[in-house]
Amino acid sequence: QLQLVESGGGLVQPGGSLRLSCQASGFALEDYGIGWFRQAPGKEREGVSCISTSGGSRKYADFVKGRFTIARDNAKNTVYLQMNSLKFEDTAVYYCAATRFKLCDLLVPYDYWGLGTQVTVSS
Repeated sequence: QLQLVESGGGLVQPGGSLRLSCQASGFALEDYGIGWFRQAPGKEREGVSCISTSGGSRKYADFVKGRFTIARDNAKNTVYLQMNSLKFEDTAVYYCAATRFKLCDLLVPYDYWGLGTQVTVSS
């Protein structure tokens, strides 16, 4: 079975931090570009960040730039999203996804998706 499993979500106060993990099984994560997406209730899914197969290319949506950091550890078959200075508007279900295009681009088709992890920013 090919799957991605997110973890690390939870409840955090504004200004706090969380680190999300995306662990792959059934395939080698090193062969795929990885994207992080999020979807809040009543809103469309939006791209957050992406990383190429080697980690040499990383991109961030404007609304998280300077606050979030994406990284990957191919030996552990895992990609991380470090989220700092969290805001109320960051509240969403966060998904990781893998694309066969091996690049960092949030607009290309993604082949595999995790089921998501809830991030709630609340005072």
